[in-house]
Amino acid sequence: MRIITLNTNGIRSAATKGVFDWLRRQQADVVCLQETKAQEGQLADAMFRPDGHHCLYRDASNKKGYSGVAIYTRREPDQVLTELGWDAFDNEGRYLEARFGKLSVVSLYFPSGSSGDERQQFKFKAMEWITPIFDAWLNSGRDYVICGDWNIVHTRNDIKNWSSNQKNSGCLPEERAWLDLLFNQRGWVDSFRAIKPDAVEYTWWSNRGRARENNVGWRIDYQVVSPSLRERLKACSIYRDERFSDHAPYTVDYAD
Repeated sequence: MRIITLNTNGIRSAATKGVFDWLRRQQADVVCLQETKAQEGQLADAMFRPDGHHCLYRDASNKKGYSGVAIYTRREPDQVLTELGWDAFDNEGRYLEARFGKLSVVSLYFPSGSSGDERQQFKFKAMEWITPIFDAWLNSGRDYVICGDWNIVHTRNDIKNWSSNQKNSGCLPEERAWLDLLFNQRGWVDSFRAIKPDAVEYTWWSNRGRARENNVGWRIDYQVVSPSLRERLKACSIYRDERFSDHAPYTVDYAD
């Protein structure tokens, strides 16, 4: 089973840069997209409905052209969920879950706090609010793959400029401590680190300066999996050869 996650920073923009041609060649079973920045009605073109896929969208309902997540899947889901129960989060189009038997694949776009203190406080509140939901998922007996842009780096190897970013959203000690809680105490598995414990690779680069060219990046896109899936992790890769957005696609292969 192959799963790909990508923050498109505008699905229509990414489409013009060839993302759907690339995805077609990957033969993924499930593709999770974030920050689609579109309403489903704006995606009538056939390119947004890849042949042989079931296409699921959860748009922001409170602000057009903002946020939004999607899932493309070869197999028809048994169930599709679009809300977690907090309107402020749900209405921004940040969560979409497809269920296949006992497997759940989630496309999650976690808030960024980089625009100012108000959004950072919203991010902190979201971290606190979603933690018991993650706990419930762990205790549900289901297998979870949580794909998406979490907008947080975890360790020094996940960001080029560690020291200078300690006071910046996405690398704040409180944010990284939350990932410590999820990974080290609750038992969630960062698939990339499970497969490549010491690798230094990034999934996002600022559009400022020559960050991508100089590989001044952050690893903030994840496939976080239930402990039950750890032994099924086979391989992973971050694709940088083409530039579809300011993020790079992250692919994980799972044993069947």
